[in-house]
Amino acid sequence: MFKEEIINDIIKIVHTKPEYAQALEELQYIVFPNLAADEILKKEQYVKHLEIFPEGQLVALDNNKVIGGSTTMRYHFDLENPVHHTFSETSAGGWLTNHDPNGEWLYGIDVSVHPDYRGKGIAKAFYRIRNQIARELNLKGQLGIGMLNGYINYKEKMTIDEYYKKVKEHEIFDPTVSVQEKIGFELKGLMKDYLNDPTCGNAGAIIVLKVNM
Repeated sequence: MFKEEIINDIIKIVHTKPEYAQALEELQYIVFPNLAADEILKKEQYVKHLEIFPEGQLVALDNNKVIGGSTTMRYHFDLENPVHHTFSETSAGGWLTNHDPNGEWLYGIDVSVHPDYRGKGIAKAFYRIRNQIARELNLKGQLGIGMLNGYINYKEKMTIDEYYKKVKEHEIFDPTVSVQEKIGFELKGLMKDYLNDPTCGNAGAIIVLKVNM
């Protein structure tokens, strides 16, 4: 089972511990400044995550400074018949009590990287380690809703449906979803009204990265 990975010689990714919970909450406000307050993950919730699914929680450290985090749970999702859900519904209001020990997908609740540390391969490492965890747990792979954060620059010109279509057809580069696609994620559909963040038009793309057995 995954224990630790060092990237760029100084940044370390390890499983989350309770002592990192406060810093992870503070990081949420920095990384997601436009997200509704009730959808920001709090210190108490990070601690609860460790009770529910400790092997699915990751943190990136520069020495002892928290600079990134990744939250996941196990979940059942039928790609052939996708059912609409919101961030709050899936994550049980951020508490992860909807975690299914028999779920066949590793569902990504969030990935956050401090702005000062972006471009250093931290998010990419999180996704790679997530796939390692999914493989070790004999899961199908990773599933999540990628935020269409570039929509804010096009919202006066097109609907979110039109924007998603152009991103999927590679006519528009989205700073989040297009990067996730480059890593290997497949875009499987649009999830409207997923959360409350005008940056992405409250919507995201259903993204899947299957485990390469």
